[in-house]
Amino acid sequence: MKIVIGNDHSAVEMKNEIREYVKAKGYEVIDVGTNSGESCDYPLYGEKVGRAVASQEADYGIAICGTGIGIGIAAGKVKGVRVCTCSEPYSARLSRMHNNTNVLTFGARVVGIEMAKMIVDEWLDNVYEGGRHERRVLQLMEIEER
Repeated sequence: MKIVIGNDHSAVEMKNEIREYVKAKGYEVIDVGTNSGESCDYPLYGEKVGRAVASQEADYGIAICGTGIGIGIAAGKVKGVRVCTCSEPYSARLSRMHNNTNVLTFGARVVGIEMAKMIVDEWLDNVYEGGRHERRVLQLMEIEER
């Protein structure tokens, strides 16, 4: 399974740690983020993550900026992407189980590395339940078509 990971300047260190953590869990990682601390624009990296997921170059995406919000908004503009911005593991788990999210975002200035790892674990280790949630996920996809 392939995970695309992207980041802006505020999250270089966290991206590098999460990239290695995800690799150690057995995933192939595509790194589309910056490796520079020089100021850059998070929308570019959010879009890269979103496009890699939407095109099925990657199965899932992780995007990190200062808060996780801006990069998540950018990734969510790509048709077919369902983003979850999380600061704790419970929301990450339910976003996968109930909303079939395919891009996870969080903030390097909001959560520490150990919390980020817990969030990643819950998100990657859970699967979409379908069933009663399917109708709602289909409604989300229909919104994109209007």
